[in-house]
Amino acid sequence: MSDVQLALGGASFDGLVQVEELAGQGMITLRGDLTDDAIVTAVRDVFGVTLPGIRETAIDGAQGALWMSPDEALLLCPADLARQKTDDLSAKLQGAHALVVNVSDARAVFRLKGTMLREVIAKLAPVDMSPGAFGPGMVRRTRMAQVAAAFWMDDASTARIVCFRSVAAYMFGLLSISADEASAVNHFTR
Repeated sequence: MSDVQLALGGASFDGLVQVEELAGQGMITLRGDLTDDAIVTAVRDVFGVTLPGIRETAIDGAQGALWMSPDEALLLCPADLARQKTDDLSAKLQGAHALVVNVSDARAVFRLKGTMLREVIAKLAPVDMSPGAFGPGMVRRTRMAQVAAAFWMDDASTARIVCFRSVAAYMFGLLSISADEASAVNHFTR
């Protein structure tokens, strides 16, 4: 397998939070009835996690599953395992009504690190980012300015954002402007 080429070469920005383009994230889209026993069992066997509930994540180390819609999950794994995991999941779902596609090369992933990440995201997404409304273990599929994206928090000061690779430069620009120290609103620090 060839080395994964980052859309922006590993771009980073330090401000209210650290914004960093990440490498090595395998992503597999699974479409189907997420309550079907065959699908639930296949995901558990291949990824070691149970499919999450509505707007939830199930992440165990480098592998996991994100709820994307009632009939779609985004499965995470190391990039070098994505092809094999796609093949393994497809084989286990042979005969089931499901679609399994490796979308790793079509996506860009950014990590936000810092205590002001709620403010940075709230400037861009129509999501209530207050601690009581959104936190670790939750995922949102939404728009960030003009870009379709999904984001989740790994912990109280770390979030990941996924968008199409074709808009990675635009997303990085948005995140950098939102994280610029001169743009601080300090809404979540009161």
